[in-house]
Amino acid sequence: MMENQDIVFFLPTRKGSERVLQKNTRDFAGISGGILHLKLQQLLDLDLPYPIVVSTNDEATMAVAASFNSPRIHIIQRPDYLCQSATNITDFINYIPTIIPQGHVFWVHATAPFVTAETYLRALELYKNLPPQYDSLFSVNKIQQFLWDPETNRCINHDRSVLKWPRTQDLKPLFEINHAFYINSIANYKAYEDRIGNAPYYFELNKLEAFDIDWDDDFKVAEHIYRSLHGV
Repeated sequence: MMENQDIVFFLPTRKGSERVLQKNTRDFAGISGGILHLKLQQLLDLDLPYPIVVSTNDEATMAVAASFNSPRIHIIQRPDYLCQSATNITDFINYIPTIIPQGHVFWVHATAPFVTAETYLRALELYKNLPPQYDSLFSVNKIQQFLWDPETNRCINHDRSVLKWPRTQDLKPLFEINHAFYINSIANYKAYEDRIGNAPYYFELNKLEAFDIDWDDDFKVAEHIYRSLHGV
């Protein structure tokens, strides 16, 4: 059981996205303000007292966040040197305790548009009641497919000398970190200089919720999925 239950939602963006231009704020499936507006609405739909910190150097992000006129949303302008494509993620992680000095950080990304408020709530409740062997939580995809390493020229999650083609459900499962969210204490941020602790809990998402917008094709596919789900 976590001792300090103060939670801060943390949503970072930056200007100058290279692979998907203005990916956070450009119109998305008819939504003005894009996936950022959608993500902020999902967090507000939780109807919890926890603040939402939007960390950015992007004026468009600031405008979208301010448009909600919500006392829960706090816009903090991030230094430009922490918003570069070449920024060391550890430097960014070490910056977070300077703006969130205590409690627990629920780090989310707008680029995971299909993670719902209900899933965030389940993850939060689980984190609050983690068994003692875990100290943090992050979202993952479970992978049970034949994964091949070209360097060793062998399957990395199965011994083919025993059985060449077992059922996929019998393969050793691996987990892909999908970056939809991380939950960790500020104490761990300071101790390990990381957004996870030493013993994270793997919170599995289904394929839809794990969808991440990383390329322009992803953005277009996500729009089609959203329109299909919501009839727009």
